[in-house]
Amino acid sequence: MEEPQQSSTEAGFALRRLAPPPALCGFLLLLALVLTVSYAAGAAVGPVAPDMQRSGTSGDGGGGMDMGDMNKHGSGG
Repeated sequence: MEEPQQSSTEAGFALRRLAPPPALCGFLLLLALVLTVSYAAGAAVGPVAPDMQRSGTSGDGGGGMDMGDMNKHGSGG
């Protein structure tokens, strides 16, 4: 008994069927390109406000209110 061999067109069709659509590949490539360019531009520009500190890193609590401030301003009680 001879087994039928797949022709090259059938094998190519099976391979194309498993591959993602070209539009999806193009979209993912474009997305990666945009993210890479935006990251590079941000790295070249540097921080937006280099003198600005995060809240809680300075000695006075970053300008936020603490419990003493709440008592001075009235806590509704």
